[in-house]
Amino acid sequence: MTLNQVAKEALGSVVVFLVALPLCLGIAIASGVSPAAGLLSGIVGGIVVGLLAGSPMQVSGPAAGLVVIVVDIIQNHGLGRFSVIVAVAGLLQLIAGKVQMGRWFRAVSPGVLHAMLAGIGVLIAASQLHVMIDDAPQVSGVANLLALPGAVTKALHAQGPHHVAALIGLFTLFLLVGWNLLRAHLPKSLAVLPAPLVAVGGATAVAFGLELPINYVDVPSGVGAMINPPSWADFAALREPAVIGAAIALACVASAEALLSAAAVDKLHGGARSDLNKELRAQGVGNVLLGLLGGLPVTGVIVRSSANVQSGATTRWSAVMHGVWLLVTVAFAPFVLEIIPVASLAGVLVYVGYKLVNVAAIRELWAKSRGDVAVYGVTLVSIVATSLLTGLIIGVALSVALLAWRISHVNVSVDDSVEGEVHIHLRGAATFVGLPALFQALEQVDPSAVVTLHVERLSYIDHATIEMIADWERRRETMGGTLAIQWDTLQTLSLNPRERLVV
Repeated sequence: MTLNQVAKEALGSVVVFLVALPLCLGIAIASGVSPAAGLLSGIVGGIVVGLLAGSPMQVSGPAAGLVVIVVDIIQNHGLGRFSVIVAVAGLLQLIAGKVQMGRWFRAVSPGVLHAMLAGIGVLIAASQLHVMIDDAPQVSGVANLLALPGAVTKALHAQGPHHVAALIGLFTLFLLVGWNLLRAHLPKSLAVLPAPLVAVGGATAVAFGLELPINYVDVPSGVGAMINPPSWADFAALREPAVIGAAIALACVASAEALLSAAAVDKLHGGARSDLNKELRAQGVGNVLLGLLGGLPVTGVIVRSSANVQSGATTRWSAVMHGVWLLVTVAFAPFVLEIIPVASLAGVLVYVGYKLVNVAAIRELWAKSRGDVAVYGVTLVSIVATSLLTGLIIGVALSVALLAWRISHVNVSVDDSVEGEVHIHLRGAATFVGLPALFQALEQVDPSAVVTLHVERLSYIDHATIEMIADWERRRETMGGTLAIQWDTLQTLSLNPRERLVV
């Protein structure tokens, strides 16, 4: 590596570090654990996962997308068992990578995927709005939403303890949104500064300068104080099906987010493409280690990864060095972290939650398929009303049902705009399920018209449908009508894929 390349990687690593630092702290607080756990995950995600990664430009660490499932696991199983669950989830990821399952995580319905992200965004924003006023979030997403009017009342009460924290949180949001809007008009030397750093830095300066009586980050001094391994008694919980189920759920969500993020990062640069199975194994190693050390689970994070690409980095060393900078900060300058207001970090996460509800994605789904929008809506409501895992199961079940309907459904359109001619267009899969609709359309055709049956847009046709069309053709001929149809095409479409290759 040349000196110029080293300089590029170092600059990229500093930018990623500045993005990652407030997010590591905020995600830990949102998860209900010590900020040290978030920093530990950022260090391991950067150094360990970065060295082993199959996606050279992806940056791993604690992610907002895992907050909901992490909170649910901790509430149901406790912190000690949570660490065991993280380790087992990492082991499952390792196994999945070994057996080449990486590509299967891409087989997720767009409606379910966007609903998962939006549901997580709604839940994060709803909980962090309470933290942003130095108040405790409720135990569930619905409870957080229902309690928002009360939170607003507390924030507006100028003499109460929550008013000042709310102002700092709003100031953070103002800086965050404002910096993103102004960045395109700023000099390059300033535009490189990430918005979360500017927002948290500005809010910290105000809170520290005015000595505001609000909650601040509490970080243990020294790297050793960050490590909180599970006890042997916690490992005994592996005999419980609920614990194994939680590990499977965590492994699935973390893997899907990491691999989908890796695929998205590949589109941002022209370098080497991601090896998804290798990336899955790297994520597994990181999570096994973090489970044993008592950290938060890691996954690939698109915000940090895109900052890595945009900063000019071209190799994995930028991600690795950002982990080193986190380690150096914890080891030698923990006092810097302790002047950061908790309300400011919550403000950043409220904004992250808002961004996860991607309105453009909903418009895109609407333009392509109303069915996918329905899956999106039901999945989103299910995630918010129940839990992330339950909502995902409902969403996947609905998407499978929608797929089954699509592959068994035939669309029949009749064009009789030309006098004496009728063109019947078939699209989709013509099976016995769609026979009634097809039969009704054919029977309504004028007996004296010249009929052309267009089948080139069919994906499949079964023998029952072919026999019905043949019978209809014979009856038309006896009545003096004519029918033009590509019988060779229909016979080919009725074959299974392997037989078609032979033909």
